[in-house]
Amino acid sequence: MHLARCRAPSAARARPLRPAPSPFPGAGRLRLAGNYCQRGPAGKRGWARRQGRAARRGAGIKGRGAVRRPSARLPRSMPARAPPRRPRPPPPLPLSLLLLLLLGLGARRLRAEPGDGAQTWARFAQPPAPEAAGLLHDTFPDGFLWAVGSAAYQTEGGWRQHGKGASIWDTFTHRPPAPPGAPPVARPPSGAPSPSPPATGDVASDGYNNVFRDTEGLRELGVTHYRFSISWARVLPNGSAGAPNREGLRYYRRLLERLRELGVQPVVTLYHWDLPQRLQDAYGGWANRALADHFRDYAELCFRHFGGQVKYWITIDNPYVVAWHGYATGRLAPGVRGSARLGYLVAHNLLLAHAKIWHLYNTSFRPTQGGQVSIALSSHWINPRRMTDHSIKECQKSLDFVLGWFAKPIFIDGDYPESMKNNLSHLLPDFTEAEKKFIKGTADFFALSFGPTLSFQLLDPHMKFRQLESPSLRQLLSWIDLEYNHPQIFIVENGWFVSGTTKRDDAKYMYYLKKFVMETLKAIRLDGVDVIGYTAWSLMDGFEWHRGYSIRRGLFYVDFLSQDKKLLPKSSALFYQKLIEKNGFPPLPENQPLEGTFPCDFAWGIVDNYIQVDTTLSQFTDPNVYLWDVHHSKRLIKVDGVVTKKRKSYCVDFAAIRPQIALLQEMHVSHFHFSLDWALILPLGNQSQVNHTVLDYYRCVVSELVRANITPVVALWRPAAPHQGLPRPLAKHGAWENPHTASAFAEYARLCFKDLGHHVKFWITMGEPYTRNMTYSAGHNLLKAHALAWRVYDENFRGSQKGKISIALQADWIEPACPFSQKDKEVAERVLEFDIGWLAEPIFGSGDYPRVMRDWLTQRNNFLLPYFTEDEKKLIRGSFDFLAVSHYTTILVDWEKEDPMKYNDYLEVQEMTDITWLNSPSQVAVVPWGLRKILNWLKLKYGDLPMYIISNGIDDDPQAAQDKLRVYYMQNYVNEALKAYVLDGVNLCGYFAYSFNDRTAPKFGFYHYAANQFEPKPSMKHYRKMIDSNGFSGPETLGRFCPEEFTLCTECGFFHTRKSLLAFIAFLLFAFIISLSLIFYYSKKGKRSYK
Repeated sequence: MHLARCRAPSAARARPLRPAPSPFPGAGRLRLAGNYCQRGPAGKRGWARRQGRAARRGAGIKGRGAVRRPSARLPRSMPARAPPRRPRPPPPLPLSLLLLLLLGLGARRLRAEPGDGAQTWARFAQPPAPEAAGLLHDTFPDGFLWAVGSAAYQTEGGWRQHGKGASIWDTFTHRPPAPPGAPPVARPPSGAPSPSPPATGDVASDGYNNVFRDTEGLRELGVTHYRFSISWARVLPNGSAGAPNREGLRYYRRLLERLRELGVQPVVTLYHWDLPQRLQDAYGGWANRALADHFRDYAELCFRHFGGQVKYWITIDNPYVVAWHGYATGRLAPGVRGSARLGYLVAHNLLLAHAKIWHLYNTSFRPTQGGQVSIALSSHWINPRRMTDHSIKECQKSLDFVLGWFAKPIFIDGDYPESMKNNLSHLLPDFTEAEKKFIKGTADFFALSFGPTLSFQLLDPHMKFRQLESPSLRQLLSWIDLEYNHPQIFIVENGWFVSGTTKRDDAKYMYYLKKFVMETLKAIRLDGVDVIGYTAWSLMDGFEWHRGYSIRRGLFYVDFLSQDKKLLPKSSALFYQKLIEKNGFPPLPENQPLEGTFPCDFAWGIVDNYIQVDTTLSQFTDPNVYLWDVHHSKRLIKVDGVVTKKRKSYCVDFAAIRPQIALLQEMHVSHFHFSLDWALILPLGNQSQVNHTVLDYYRCVVSELVRANITPVVALWRPAAPHQGLPRPLAKHGAWENPHTASAFAEYARLCFKDLGHHVKFWITMGEPYTRNMTYSAGHNLLKAHALAWRVYDENFRGSQKGKISIALQADWIEPACPFSQKDKEVAERVLEFDIGWLAEPIFGSGDYPRVMRDWLTQRNNFLLPYFTEDEKKLIRGSFDFLAVSHYTTILVDWEKEDPMKYNDYLEVQEMTDITWLNSPSQVAVVPWGLRKILNWLKLKYGDLPMYIISNGIDDDPQAAQDKLRVYYMQNYVNEALKAYVLDGVNLCGYFAYSFNDRTAPKFGFYHYAANQFEPKPSMKHYRKMIDSNGFSGPETLGRFCPEEFTLCTECGFFHTRKSLLAFIAFLLFAFIISLSLIFYYSKKGKRSYK
């Protein structure tokens, strides 16, 4: 029998998001009367000097101490929701009023000082509210720079073509050094014959011979900017300013011309680690200060030949890696295993060389070319082990030693961080006062590199200072903003990596890219950081330095063993292209909450998997006689050998039931779902021994629920420890592997229907059987057991009890990790069939196992999946009255074998998660839209059946007083259920929240349990509000009213349930009448005697 659908029309209205933008200047200065006023390092200078500098800036004259030229600033944007740092310029004020105003602003720092970034850890110490922790649906400011990047040695190849000279990386990879105990420097492309020589960049992606191919990739992505580096040895083979290599210059002109045709702006790096080998041999590389002059000559050549087309220049990429791992540890080219002192000396020279290039451009080329120059600084992020002042200082020191090493001299005062000078006084070179002035302010924007080049790879462990490294870009952006006077930040390198064996479905890379872009958006919109551009790294797969070809970082796949080396877009490329097209993550209709209500007969329920069976009876059922010792012990003393007649126990004698019912009534739920304990009712697994006390307890629970107008929803069995929730004798004899268990279950079901069926109208045969750890034979018998129990009810009890019965399946949604990948879609469908279809298809579909499941196992010569006979198919098929599912989360699946430890070879699938998703303390992902998707999948597959979400919930931190995560989870999951009902036409009839209390489900409950007391959590009150509104009421639903319905209980009437009380009252009334009669009789008799 199939019950009629329970859908009723319900109007709903999508509520649009209403952003409240607020202007954010974000320049880190307060402009008053046309002048800049500042505090911090410059605060010691006189007012007249500040006035003079402001006047020079206003005239377009760039001094050495300035960080930017106002006339050559990057395109500015006005991000919304950012706290304003400076107001709009007011009218000119007199000097006295100006000084008073500055005094009034004393609590607010207008210029950064070293150490201000330490506020970042306190700011992010507390976890964000759930609604702020997940995806931010917003867009980037207009004019935001979307870029992709590459480096010459990693991608160009052509190492001997057309007169190119050798670089230190050519030499390093051809004769790699091998430090004691160090891993191999690089590995060759995957699939190369073995043994093979070390991996090199001799050919790499062959970009030198494929300008059109590479630029077509840019066109496909839709980027506005392309960052690439010039190979110093390609344009100046000997490194010095002799005759340049015309072929090398022609290559870069051709590339720039192609970029101009595409409307893509170049961001050009002068030095990306590939120093001409001749300069290394002649001068010892960057260890010699004289190299700066050669670098200046090389830069001048580039400015003269290419500067007319280039507006963004990067002098040096990642000087930390160049200095420390090139000249101290020797892990990278040129492989000099020198001392720490040498590493610090090289960094010193790199800073001076960078400053020399900046001043060259500022003096000779900026007036005509109008470009900007900076240096790409790489950093990690570090979190304190404990939120103590000491740990935070150690974190600050860690960033000083890596990023501040170069950023503070350039952006603050021309000198190293104090923490470095205090700890490295005998190793760190000193700047002269002239050098400090020369270095200070030599960057027109803050060029930031963040990702696996440094993080978790090349960061020296000692520079972590025993704190915890973290891939948190948003916190780093906030730290830079506070530490370095709110500069404009251009992220010039960011991304992640995948295994070298991963081809085009690079889900891991794609979700890291999503995470970093999302954190950038939050930094702009929520934190007010002035980020002007983002560069994904890299355009194509290439040579990955010390890791060779063992990893891939490109948006485009390159087969390094092929001749043509085509660029094939990966899933990450398609994702980035869509991201650029939408300019972020705009609010879409499917992301917006829906206003509307469910039908009036919608089942609002709560789940308690196993109610606490407390058969302790009240004191009134005790037949013993007691005396009260009023003189000595003041206690009741049992009189031995004296007992009264034992009376029959009633439901009111089970003291634990009524308080639970009161809590349910407090929630306003209409249904209560719980499971019976098969092992408690039938300890031996058959009716030779029936625990009638437990049965009576369950009978009282369901009758009291009915009396309270709460519909009991009772599951006969659900898997649980010990023995899978089975009676021990059945568990010992094979559990569900034994076909006898199915017939035993049918007899157990018959007993429950007979004893409880008069009160229970909503049955679940089996609750959430977990298929992932179940054998095929066990699943086969479990299906037959369900069908037998359903037939027992249908044929013997339905006519008199008028109930409904079905099975409840666990149904988490499986989403393709790469939405653009057909293979991932096939994998997702396969997992859904094995997880859900295994049990659902025989019951709700064809009566047999899913075709996908059978075909997959046959292909792998696995013939363990049993076959049903025709009679068994008829028995199982259609054994339902509704479709009940438990849903908790969503899982991503990928067909690529990225992580062998997490790969399921049986189904050829790897599970993963989107790292931007919100997670519970037990790492369960909160993905509300997954509920809507699974409901639609079930409707598409099995038809328009009445559906119940029989269990849905999340764990939360028990220490969190407001359990905000559960409130957020429930609000959004129920709203997705409403969308499925209203927008998709899913015949949804009920929603059950999990779980009732923390006593039976720790961390999941709506009631906190402690010291035998139940305290409601805020989530309970929130759920009650939704129940009272019957969904999410809005202006169009305020007038709707659902009349209350009461379930008629034939045995729950006032007189039927209070027979004992009525008898006692009748006895008292009878005794009262007799007493009155006797009093009246003897009073009359006394009067006659007196007379």
